[in-house]
Amino acid sequence: MKPLLTAFLAATIGSSAALSEPKAPPVPEEQMVSRYIQATQAQQSALRGGTEEIDIDAAVPKFKKQGKLHALRSISKLGKITYHALGFSGDSVVKTEVIANYLKAEVESAKGTSDVSITPVNYKFKYKGAQDWNGRQVYVLQLKPREKKVGLFKGELWLDAETYMPVRESGSFVKSPSFMLKKMQFVRDYELQNGVSVPQRTESRVETRFFGQVELNINYLTFSKDAAQAGADDAEAVVDGSSADQ
Repeated sequence: MKPLLTAFLAATIGSSAALSEPKAPPVPEEQMVSRYIQATQAQQSALRGGTEEIDIDAAVPKFKKQGKLHALRSISKLGKITYHALGFSGDSVVKTEVIANYLKAEVESAKGTSDVSITPVNYKFKYKGAQDWNGRQVYVLQLKPREKKVGLFKGELWLDAETYMPVRESGSFVKSPSFMLKKMQFVRDYELQNGVSVPQRTESRVETRFFGQVELNINYLTFSKDAAQAGADDAEAVVDGSSADQ
């Protein structure tokens, strides 16, 4: 199967002409964005206090190294993200230099030290058109950051036309969080479950200064609120690797 990010980039190029002159939005853009913000508030409320079982696959093609981490990702009621490693297979360099650094960055961003949410404060929105996605109609919005800030990206936001929940976010980050990273692209897909968008898969490509291109894919396997405390350990369990190797 063609990788999600590659397929998205190809589809974006192929559909650019079709979306270049979209019809007028079904509702004013401001109202569309307002409904999206209301929907994501409900989404965050539903996801907080839950635990997701995930697989993280990472590879460094230049050095033919790869690794896979199986873990629990927990979101506290206050939005704090923690990870508990369940198992790891592959090259230790991929684990410590790729996966662990990604998890550190996500944990730090979730602390709320910098607001990078998709809101009119951070972004300009432009309606690009409507299309079918997995049997549902979605609205495509172009996102342009108002400033170059770590965590903001230039790309697209796809909204379910009925609920205004996000079903896809994609693009390139406008500022690197580290000297080691040159360019970062990603595609994140969601699935509607009981009226709420739940993450399903994220594909990322990162151009680094020393490793060349790095590929990192995350599959979100299950979501539950019953086991919220199962993954409440700090991210150091993943970073140190004391309990991750099998």
